[in-house]
Amino acid sequence: MRFHLKFYLHYLVLLGFSGVISIYGPHQRAQKTGDILLGGLFPIHFGVASKDQDLAARPESTECVRYNFRGFRWLQSMIFAIEEINNSSTLLPNITLGYRIFDTCNTVSKGLEASLSFVAQNKIDSLNLDEFCNCTGNIPSTIAVVGASGSAVSTAVADLLGLFYIPQISYASSSRLLSNKNQYKSFMRTIPTDEYQAIAMAAIIDHFQWNWVIAIASDDEYGRPGIEKFENEMFHRDICIDLNVLISQYIDETEMRRLADRIENSTAKVIAVFASGPDIEPLIKEMVRRNVTDRIWLASEAWASSSLVAKPEYLDVMGGTIGFALRAGHTPGFKEFLQQVHPKKSSLNEFVREFWEETFNCYLEDSPRNEDSENGSTSFRPLCTGEEDIASVETPYLDYTHLRISYNVYVAVYAIAQALQDILTCTPGKGLFANGSCADIRKVEAWQVLKQLRHLNFINSIGEKVRFDNGSELSANYTIINWHRSPEDGSVVFEEVGYYSIHNKNGAKLSIDKTKILWNGHLTEVPFSNCSEECEPGTRKGIIDGKPTCCFECTECSDGEYSDHKDASVCSKCPNNSWSNGNHTSCFLKEIEFLSWTEPFGIALALFAVLGVLLTAFVLGVFVQFRDTPIVKASNRELSFLLLFSLICCFSSSLIFIGEPQDWMCRLRQPAFGISFVLCISCILVKTNRVLLVFEAKIPTSLHRKWWGLNLQFLLVFLFTFVQVMICVVWLYNAPPGSYKNYDIDEIIFITCNEGSMMALGFLIGYTCLLAAVCFFFAFKSRKLPENFTEAKFITFSMLIFFTVWISFIPAYFSTYGKFVSAVEVIAILASSFSLLACIFFNKVPFLTGSSSLNKVYFL
Repeated sequence: MRFHLKFYLHYLVLLGFSGVISIYGPHQRAQKTGDILLGGLFPIHFGVASKDQDLAARPESTECVRYNFRGFRWLQSMIFAIEEINNSSTLLPNITLGYRIFDTCNTVSKGLEASLSFVAQNKIDSLNLDEFCNCTGNIPSTIAVVGASGSAVSTAVADLLGLFYIPQISYASSSRLLSNKNQYKSFMRTIPTDEYQAIAMAAIIDHFQWNWVIAIASDDEYGRPGIEKFENEMFHRDICIDLNVLISQYIDETEMRRLADRIENSTAKVIAVFASGPDIEPLIKEMVRRNVTDRIWLASEAWASSSLVAKPEYLDVMGGTIGFALRAGHTPGFKEFLQQVHPKKSSLNEFVREFWEETFNCYLEDSPRNEDSENGSTSFRPLCTGEEDIASVETPYLDYTHLRISYNVYVAVYAIAQALQDILTCTPGKGLFANGSCADIRKVEAWQVLKQLRHLNFINSIGEKVRFDNGSELSANYTIINWHRSPEDGSVVFEEVGYYSIHNKNGAKLSIDKTKILWNGHLTEVPFSNCSEECEPGTRKGIIDGKPTCCFECTECSDGEYSDHKDASVCSKCPNNSWSNGNHTSCFLKEIEFLSWTEPFGIALALFAVLGVLLTAFVLGVFVQFRDTPIVKASNRELSFLLLFSLICCFSSSLIFIGEPQDWMCRLRQPAFGISFVLCISCILVKTNRVLLVFEAKIPTSLHRKWWGLNLQFLLVFLFTFVQVMICVVWLYNAPPGSYKNYDIDEIIFITCNEGSMMALGFLIGYTCLLAAVCFFFAFKSRKLPENFTEAKFITFSMLIFFTVWISFIPAYFSTYGKFVSAVEVIAILASSFSLLACIFFNKVPFLTGSSSLNKVYFL
């Protein structure tokens, strides 16, 4: 590999030295001798003519076409800086800087052709070429190169110059790939990396709330990395790219029309372009030809102020373009220097002759273009007089109002001069080289300048710190411009509408004055560039299958959810105590419901409960009044009194189920209901069993009287009731009921009782039903008693009603919700209580209060 490289360099050097030094390297150049020589690479032309080489004869050199006035101004900036340094008494005194500047024609091949001359000069001694040629002439070495402009050219040049440690300072190459110091060892620049510009471009799109854009980039080392970083930023900001394409100035017309069709058919209205002026120009021409005026162009720094596209005839389509521009610098005296250019005064600058011819559309004497014109190969131009006034013609060359790239060139030259000054003033023992030694300024080599540049640290004239050590990049300070049409002459005006600073001390990276922006050249309202219309409050963005996330359908929020702002990604759930309104834009407090004392249903149940209490109390009063009558005595007077008292408790317990549930109510109501009913059923059971035993015994003995005694009856009632009491105690101890708010129902909060343990409730009701079943069994056995003893039949009937009510209660209880759960239980309590009261006592009251003949022993 080393052999091939050495042979290749031998060939190039021999090829160059086959002529005299004046024609070494590309023929057209600007050059001046000096003690120290600087190289320069500038795009004096926008491209090269495409020509097929059939190789039937020796291939001709590629012709550069389309003169670049801005590129020539950048070249003039380098010459101006060198002349200023040479005239300085403080910077590099008694040392003259020379230069050799070539045209890259904005292409890699021309850039490498010029760079090979720099390399060959520096390496001629190390290649041992004495056996091939006489190379003893004094050829000054190029100790540093200023350039190139395009990132693609700079990348290729940096690969070559880096092999020989020749420092290269670019003024316009912003590709983030060039930040790799391991690969590009000798590359430096005075322009911020595109990584910041990509972030700034995404920030502007986010600022205007666009989420649907087209991304276009140059198919080179500038466009591809830039648009890749841009895509990553867009992804993190949830912004979608509808169309992503790479372009080149050499793209054929068919492909360009196809691309224009895709852009025109896209629903995205914002086009973000990471490209150079020459690369984007063919596309813009096609869009102008089609008169596509409803697009907003977002321009990277490389073409935001390019004279190729910033033309008045393009403003109908390109007006309103938002672009990035570097912060302008001030260079005193540069304006006058630019105006002094003249072919007769600039013999050392061969680019001046072509500049003069292109500016005034004429030909100088002895110009090769004049010969081509006379031969008819080009359009005819008149002969230049040399008296033309450069200030009378408007070209980008004299646009010195905002010096950006020109100022970067100026800073690059001064950076090299400052490094040389540090070498000149170096104190032995404090130098950067071995053992603190210093380099000899008269014999300085490129690698020594590179070492000095890496330790350089100075402030330029606009206050920016310039450093070239590893990892150092210039601060990203961009001016945001907007393309306007001048009301005076219709020319393009770059109106400053904001700025972007990555290192702003106040933390505000982006600042835009929307009032200064004219969209599409004349509109003040921000254009819409979203894949879908924004969703109104009350809706959310719904995913569409097969579409990017920025394309969505607006889906109404579900019940119980809301969104109070536009373009909500999700609907927020209302709090438990709230529910969404009709259009789902907010939540309102739910109504609180329970079995209230004030609602008709609650009032009706309460009235029935009070009626039951009053009727039972009335019957109890009658029984107390007629307690010595045969009917009351035959009904087991003491148990009847206890039974009537338990029925009053049963009716009263239903009232605890009405009203807003509190913890104490929830803990009291089920035990009160269960104990009351067990007490009631126990009394009936003991009464029924006593009658059955009396009639089955036929002739009672003293033993029978002992077991049928009143004390034993009350003991049985107490034992049966005590079991229910213990069930309630265990329940209240292990899983006490409490009030509970049920939020499951739309728009309503039901306040109910959480029973704590449904198993305990089942035991409570089950035990009551068990006693009722035993009671029913004894009552059924007593159905054949004498006709006048019909109480057992009524008990049997009441037990049937009791079972019917409570069997129906179970499914009804579990199938209802909210306040109706309490209502169902109240109805069951009232129904069973009324059945017991009616069946057992209502048939006796007429006998007690009616004819006294029926209330006799013989009648019973």
